[in-house]
Amino acid sequence: MQGSEIFVPFVGMLTLTFVVWVVLYVRRIAYMKKHRINPQESTTPEKGKALLPEYVNYPAYNLANLFELPVIFYAICLYLYVTGSVDQGYVIAAWVFFLLRVLHSIVHCTINRVMLRFQIYALSSLALWFMLGRVVIDVFSP
Repeated sequence: MQGSEIFVPFVGMLTLTFVVWVVLYVRRIAYMKKHRINPQESTTPEKGKALLPEYVNYPAYNLANLFELPVIFYAICLYLYVTGSVDQGYVIAAWVFFLLRVLHSIVHCTINRVMLRFQIYALSSLALWFMLGRVVIDVFSP
């Protein structure tokens, strides 16, 4: 295995973040235009969120979430590549993490069913913690 295989789900996560960012602004701008909300009324994130219904803000909450655990994912992927440690187990776990995060974002930005969203989040987290656990073992094993 060359190691570069880990970058497909890595770039997928970056692309997911971009897509959610686009959805965020398309949804917000459309709502603000339709309801004639002056953008100057939203000079802070708190004021902006208060002007909009909850469903319009779902992508904003999801975007913030994409800068939490995924940061660890990026670091692990880069570490694995640099150290030449990428193997099939890591690649499969990276794909599981990425695909579940896509599903999590879809749920979060649309129907936002909390327990469904949490279950998907928990499963994706397990894939990430599996990756981290293997890295820790590799680093601290003689």
